[in-house]
Amino acid sequence: MTTPLIDPFMRPISYLRVSVTDRCDFRCVYCMSENMNFLPKKELLTLEELDRMCSTFVGLGVEKLRITGGEPLVRRDIMTFFNSMSRHLDSGDLKELTLTTNGSQLHRFAKDLHAAGVRRINISLDTLDEKKFADITRWGRLPQVLKGIDAARNAGLRVKINVVALKGFNEDELFSIADWCAQEDMDLTFIEVMPMGDIGNEDRIDQYWPLEDLRARLAERFTLTDLPERTGGPARYVKLEETGQKIGFITPLTHNFCESCNRVRLTCTGELFMCLGQEDNADLRAPLRANPDSTTPLDAAIRDAISRKPKGHDFDYSRQNVGGQMSRHMSHTGG
Repeated sequence: MTTPLIDPFMRPISYLRVSVTDRCDFRCVYCMSENMNFLPKKELLTLEELDRMCSTFVGLGVEKLRITGGEPLVRRDIMTFFNSMSRHLDSGDLKELTLTTNGSQLHRFAKDLHAAGVRRINISLDTLDEKKFADITRWGRLPQVLKGIDAARNAGLRVKINVVALKGFNEDELFSIADWCAQEDMDLTFIEVMPMGDIGNEDRIDQYWPLEDLRARLAERFTLTDLPERTGGPARYVKLEETGQKIGFITPLTHNFCESCNRVRLTCTGELFMCLGQEDNADLRAPLRANPDSTTPLDAAIRDAISRKPKGHDFDYSRQNVGGQMSRHMSHTGG
């Protein structure tokens, strides 16, 4: 019987988020600069190495695997990896295989993802206005994403829409986005913008819209009932009594969500970040590549890293100053 992964604060680590690429076909203004310098491909874990890495985590008790990027579906031959991971679903060792995507490539991959065992996906979508969408993503086109959402739902995938709350940008779409998700029977989660990496000319203080304000605005129109539901993740949920709709709030700045954290994040280069809002990390690529015939050194490196998992992050927007800002981009760590 393998000893499960437990951090210093007695939190079981059962959820791994894996960035399979730092590349993306969008350049969202809160995520990356328009002229990004991406990593040399030789530094990225190969698909076979990603398989070995994730399988090792599954063997140590990880039950949920979320594939992220960048945009995971722009990685060449990525379905080879999804199809390989499906064996852990078949064995029962892995309870869920899922991904977060911008939706741009879903029309190509939705059926194949469902066939590989994916049942739920998160789609990042911050506006339903075509021009504003082009502005916020710089390179994205809304009709392509909506086509992908239709393909995902037609393939039998449950869709959750993730909306980054941006002051002065999508405040006026709060109710229209909520209504659209209710009409289409899609879950909805709002996220506070996080201080990750240099994003060029954008000012995060100007972008920051506290979800306390957003929730108060929702309460002007709906009766909100707090739900006790906890998934080990950062979201806190409410029910809109008038529609029965469930809405999540991810509030790293106004409400520290760390007390029940059950996750760690693996970058596309094999660095394990024990906390999104801390710089401490462990190099897992070295023991992986140095020991092709044994997982024992990798197991030990993972356990050592988990023993250093902090109690919480350092994000802070108080005093009109961006504190706890991370130098790395979200696209590198995995969104």
